[in-house]
Amino acid sequence: MCGAAPVVAFAAEVAVDVGHYLDKPGVISVTGVPEFEYNKALAFRVREALESTGLRVRMIGERGDFVDLASRPRAATGADLFVSIHHDSVQERYLPVAGRFAGFSLFVSRLNPKVKESLACASAIGTEMRRAGFTPSRYHADPVLGESRPFADEQNGVHYFDNLAVAKTATLPALLFEAGVIVNPEEEARVSKPEVRAAMAGAIAQGVSRCLN
Repeated sequence: MCGAAPVVAFAAEVAVDVGHYLDKPGVISVTGVPEFEYNKALAFRVREALESTGLRVRMIGERGDFVDLASRPRAATGADLFVSIHHDSVQERYLPVAGRFAGFSLFVSRLNPKVKESLACASAIGTEMRRAGFTPSRYHADPVLGESRPFADEQNGVHYFDNLAVAKTATLPALLFEAGVIVNPEEEARVSKPEVRAAMAGAIAQGVSRCLN
């Protein structure tokens, strides 16, 4: 008589989305670097950090050819979490004083069917970012300085952004991460450093691992 088949535990899978694409690469930094290049560099560090925790990773948009935003969460079907990596800017009228704006932020959509899980993962990432010494930007909630994105978790820098395309159309938990304000010269110089990028990636991985496990 044969024994029972062993139970195989499969690691959770995270879809890591590189924000923007080659034809529309996002904001241009102070030094002329397109946001897409920053997003890609951080996303690959995030992949390494996630894999080091035992999670599986599915990269989306890393070649810069994902033009249709709705196709990104569809490409993540079957994964346990969708994380879109971005770098931040400010409204055009505040560019002359962009040095006032700094910090990370996270966004989830209340139109996502897994909003509770999305928020839990965003808050976990925000917690680990703060533990690593990073500070939430917070200005996105301001009706004048930001876009009036209300806080979902103020302490950890998480906002509601209901019409965020990649989050609201996803059928899995989804969030968007803004790493830093690259139209701020000091902030751009800081997030460009390999050690800072590695610290951010490690914090994101720790938050995701804690959330999914």
